[in-house]
Amino acid sequence: MTSSATEPLRRLPLHSYSVSSGAKMGAFGAWEVPLYYSTILEEHEAVRSKAGLFDISHMGEFRIKGAGTVEFLQKLLPRDVSKMTFGQALYMPLLNEEAGIIDDILLYRIAQEEYFFVVNAGNVDKDFAWIKPRVPQNLQFENLSEHYGLLALQGPLSVSLVKQCFGEAYTKLAYYHFQAFQDGMISRTGYTGEDGFEIMAAKEQIPGIWDKLMAAGSKDGLKPIGFGARDTLRLEAGMPLHGHDMSEAVNPLEASIGWAIDFTKTGFTGEARLREVKASGPVKKRVGFEMLERGIPREHYEIRKNGALIGEVTSGTFSPTLKKNIGLGYVSAAEARAGNEIGIVVRDKTLNARIVPLPFYKRQK
Repeated sequence: MTSSATEPLRRLPLHSYSVSSGAKMGAFGAWEVPLYYSTILEEHEAVRSKAGLFDISHMGEFRIKGAGTVEFLQKLLPRDVSKMTFGQALYMPLLNEEAGIIDDILLYRIAQEEYFFVVNAGNVDKDFAWIKPRVPQNLQFENLSEHYGLLALQGPLSVSLVKQCFGEAYTKLAYYHFQAFQDGMISRTGYTGEDGFEIMAAKEQIPGIWDKLMAAGSKDGLKPIGFGARDTLRLEAGMPLHGHDMSEAVNPLEASIGWAIDFTKTGFTGEARLREVKASGPVKKRVGFEMLERGIPREHYEIRKNGALIGEVTSGTFSPTLKKNIGLGYVSAAEARAGNEIGIVVRDKTLNARIVPLPFYKRQK
């Protein structure tokens, strides 16, 4: 992805650090980001075995509050937000009326009638424009993306580093829970398949927090991590990337995130279409596969079975942990079963692959 020729790429709070550290820089949507500081393989291994620190301040943040917030979010979103406890986060899709996935988001419950959204960087304006006209006038709905920055600390050493730098209370957080930190929060969440935390604070505070963590952890193997390893890590963990592995052209049942829909509730946006799909069954499904022959699957490569086109690759990479080439893609529902052998068309040659259960990698607890 590249930025418009008339608009300069935006910069993360750690931009100067990345450049002075010799990071290989590149474009990710409208942002100039570090692709890697050393190598993708080395950074990937650091997160799996020790710890890595990511500047993910490109992500967007919204806040909504006021009497009636719960009622509104129950209609807007496909999960039962009324059951969330204070300090809990939930993953879910943001759906249009036809159950297409506008974005996938994290929702945080701050108080009785106050919630926080974290949305994907490339969808900030689109998401806000979708939600804002639907918000009742008595509710306060704000786009705080310019105010907040976000760091991700991921890997086996992350607990000890958070304890050392910010106190033991944060290390007692359950998965997908958070506590206040400065004017933001520290949550036990991540996009790597490892244990870890995401630290939200005012953008001007982000460099100082980064320096504190790096000073505490560098001697034990903490490394800065670029967007290259972020992608290989999330792919091993089977986590979809919006705009690639899902979009408004697919629904959650096709995208294999039906677990993030609460069909026990009614009246949410996209419900009618989703119930139709559930009743009839999706026509295609997102699956994971591993290559049985040499070749790396890439986005838009054809997926075939006995010569017939059955789907398309949406993400692919070499898995540093598993030492094999893996991918995500959509295939016809009839072919979406573990163990099914398929063909991936790489440079006009069909290579053998096999559908496998997701995630590809699961950490040992």
